[in-house]
Amino acid sequence: MKADDIPVAHTPPGGYGDTFPEPVLTSCTEPLVAGAPDLRGLWKAISALRGGEVVGADDSILTYMERIEQCGDRIIDMGGGTVSDARADGTEENGVHDVSVFDFITPIHVVASYEDGVFVLRPVGMPGIEVTRRLDADGHMIWTRPDGGGMVVTLERIGDGAGTPHNTFSRNAPAG
Repeated sequence: MKADDIPVAHTPPGGYGDTFPEPVLTSCTEPLVAGAPDLRGLWKAISALRGGEVVGADDSILTYMERIEQCGDRIIDMGGGTVSDARADGTEENGVHDVSVFDFITPIHVVASYEDGVFVLRPVGMPGIEVTRRLDADGHMIWTRPDGGGMVVTLERIGDGAGTPHNTFSRNAPAG
């Protein structure tokens, strides 16, 4: 089955809550496109920098988990209660068209691409803003986010993402 044969996934009203939704691309057999980093799996934050400073052990970002699925040039990132489903082809048309993780209501439109082994997201109408995910030499995912004072989060792959794992991210945890 090809990525085109599977309907686009979206965030359910109010976000997906305490458990991740069922995986979307499990029946897809299309190989990853050339240049795509293999980010598939369940990831958990193990460290983070905000504005160049190490965050405290009580910072809520350290409870963050996400699941990434990939097939062909399609990539689905589930994290923080949202589902971002896109073709990483550099077009607005095939980018993420969903809702903001900050309120689960505000529409977002984001162009997705793979560039030199890095997954890049560029919000439409926000020139110069990029969210990136890449693998480091140790196999950790490095996630850069311009929000939150310029976050750089290191995540460890903790599983293949199968099933509906518990979502440990807590918006109510104290921020460090």
